[in-house]
Amino acid sequence: MVEEGGGALRRFEPRPGAALRLFCFPHGGGGASAYADWAGALPPAVEPVAVQYPGREDRLGEPVPADMDGLAGALADDMAPLLDRPYVLFGHSMGATVAYEVAQRLRARGARPSAHLIASAREAPHDERGGGVHRGDDEDLRAELARLGATPPEVLGDPELRKMIFGYVRADYRIIETYRARPLPPLDCPVTVFLGDRDPDLAPGEALGWRRATRARAELRLFSGDHFYLVPQRAAVLAALRQILSGHGTR
Repeated sequence: MVEEGGGALRRFEPRPGAALRLFCFPHGGGGASAYADWAGALPPAVEPVAVQYPGREDRLGEPVPADMDGLAGALADDMAPLLDRPYVLFGHSMGATVAYEVAQRLRARGARPSAHLIASAREAPHDERGGGVHRGDDEDLRAELARLGATPPEVLGDPELRKMIFGYVRADYRIIETYRARPLPPLDCPVTVFLGDRDPDLAPGEALGWRRATRARAELRLFSGDHFYLVPQRAAVLAALRQILSGHGTR
């Protein structure tokens, strides 16, 4: 594994000759390890680069930024040296919003624009609903994680593990629940929305709000599953990714 960009980026299978990079942004409370095994299922012409937010996994001792401005700004700085070739952004849940904000910042700096944005299981930035989970107590946070089903019950039931993860999970919730999109022009790249057909927080019609986030085309792809459909539907998700990436010269 190669670490670059001030510690924020992980290349689990470096491919220096790749024609395109795929930057992968985790969900709130998630880490780069969620994408550790994606490289083997993607064409050799694609180099996956997983984003590691501060405060977790191998960045456990680092403070999580207070808001989206701090997080997206730092990630845009870290990614800048790796924009020497075409790239695509993929983000799941909170990661979709982070990817959008990073794309806006890179465009404002005159950097190479993203060839495509894939937004998974998240409403469009201008439709963000906010929330108050980050202001609740640990039981409120435990209930929310149990509802979404991403955190194993044995983790939620272990006081020491809860103490270790709840700090950065709560910080991530604060970032996304206090986020409000700035009045910026739409992006110029295509947007594809991935969504589980039983997502408890987002209906297909609502997901199409991403059409307002780009001047290019926007489409929706449904998968069987809930908010974390991409775990049981890994093969289908990666097949859809390969199809999208093939349109950017990675056959």
